[in-house]
Amino acid sequence: MAKWGEGDPRWIVEQRADATNVNNWHWTERDASGWSNDKLKELFLAVRVTGEEGSCEVTEVNKLDGEASINNRKGKLIFFYEWDVKLNWTGETSAGVKYKGHVEIPNLSDENDPSEVEIRVSLAKDEPDTRLIELMRRDGVQRLREAIAQYISTLRTEFTQGMILPAANGVSHTAATDVQKKAHTKETQNTKSSTCPNTGVKIPTCKFSMKEMFMTSPEELYRVLTCQELVQGFTHAPAIVAAEKGGKFQLLGGNVSGEFVELESEKRIVMSWRFKTWPAGHHATITLTLSENGGETELQMEARGVPQSEEQHTKDGWKRYYFDGIKQTFGYGAMLL
Repeated sequence: MAKWGEGDPRWIVEQRADATNVNNWHWTERDASGWSNDKLKELFLAVRVTGEEGSCEVTEVNKLDGEASINNRKGKLIFFYEWDVKLNWTGETSAGVKYKGHVEIPNLSDENDPSEVEIRVSLAKDEPDTRLIELMRRDGVQRLREAIAQYISTLRTEFTQGMILPAANGVSHTAATDVQKKAHTKETQNTKSSTCPNTGVKIPTCKFSMKEMFMTSPEELYRVLTCQELVQGFTHAPAIVAAEKGGKFQLLGGNVSGEFVELESEKRIVMSWRFKTWPAGHHATITLTLSENGGETELQMEARGVPQSEEQHTKDGWKRYYFDGIKQTFGYGAMLL
């Protein structure tokens, strides 16, 4: 038997109870079916889209058949998942007319990239034709693809903990997985790794900024962003907002949550902010800067530490639920920059 630090690492027996399979070098398998079932339901039921045609949302997962697993063979993680999905959606036109429909995803599997997964959208039987079907086939399908991408990303980060065990000195003998290597090569110059505190997993993150003009004063816009009653008004949902340093907030049924880090009345708001679907414990830093500009207020939003796979979803969420929501509710509409 080789001494520690010498010879082929596959055969080194460490001082540990499970040394018969050091670092899980030999074949190990973990069933991810139950976890995947819950995660996919959570992600699909969060899908909601709004447009000129009206609004639509996924209301029920009425079929989710399949399985998922993760295998480790000689330090390489192999992912397998295959699902047959059927969803129900409801929509409402701007005139208040309601419709029902279905979504079919017959082959959600590891063989296809999220952009290649077949997604069929249809109206329920006997429902008359409506432009809402266009909204679902355009924006709804895009949100569903984002949900699928989030499921795959989370499966490869959160659920893989312990599949490759650390060596005696805390460092695994295994090289990065193919998935990690591919992700690394795709990182842009403004992308860096962030460690998720609850899991110890490093995920690729990014930063971005957005600007929006509001036909109101910085004082009034600051109030809208920090007053619980006004936040409930533009999000059209119950909210918890404790606008003080260290104060917590929770919006949109818990889908958005975080903590106020810094508050400068009428000028600046800094938040530790997250979507519910992000890896557990991971927060981005959101900085809102308000400035008067020709009788209007310019709001500049800067986001740092957003999971790279969530960049577009986060931008869309801020545009829809914050910027557009405030303008439509309080009449602060203005020309976009």
